[in-house]
Amino acid sequence: MSPRRVPVSRRDRPAKPPLSRAGAVSAALRIMKEEGLERVTMRRLAAELDTGPASLYVYVQNMAELHGAILDELLAGLALPDPGGVDERWREELIGVLTGYTQLLLGQPSLARSVLALRPSGPHYVRLVDTLLGLLYAGGVPVAQAAWGVDLLLQHATATAAEQGARNEATEAQAEQDAFVEALNDAADGDCPNIAHARHELFSGTGGQRLAWTFDAIIAGISTVAVPEPAQPRG
Repeated sequence: MSPRRVPVSRRDRPAKPPLSRAGAVSAALRIMKEEGLERVTMRRLAAELDTGPASLYVYVQNMAELHGAILDELLAGLALPDPGGVDERWREELIGVLTGYTQLLLGQPSLARSVLALRPSGPHYVRLVDTLLGLLYAGGVPVAQAAWGVDLLLQHATATAAEQGARNEATEAQAEQDAFVEALNDAADGDCPNIAHARHELFSGTGGQRLAWTFDAIIAGISTVAVPEPAQPRG
């Protein structure tokens, strides 16, 4: 005969912390860092918070919104300069912010891939956009070019983190890179004269140098290429 279960008074049970959006996002971020974004499901998050999955939809509508909220939580730790105090250092500061954002996502490649298809709207992301605009304004970039350019800069930073992060995770990535380098080095000069001309530069520079140069090149284009005039309606 099994022993009789001794009832436990509700007063002796530790009280569960109240559910909140901030608590759900914090728990989701912790799961992602410890187990990976793939493990951040509504069911897993509900178990972490000792509740039912349906209860979480009061605070986040879907996984896309949750991923955006996780990104925003990470962005709280991204150092941002005051655009009003950078003056001639605006380009250096801008590249620094973009590099920091890229490095933040490099540590979470699955989140970077998800963010590519998102339109984040959290307060820290909005502040990031505002800071990038301010830095472009500090460099004398016209408003329309700065507005279009911010989207391009963030898209490139996110895509870079998603691609590089995926390659860092792939076991065959180094073999693919080695095969690519070998193919370019073995290309006959007569068949591929342009590769021959640039052979020693194709793989020069560090990853950090190339990332900074890419941002610098994009910023140069944003600064000099005007956005097209609005199309005139046909009469």
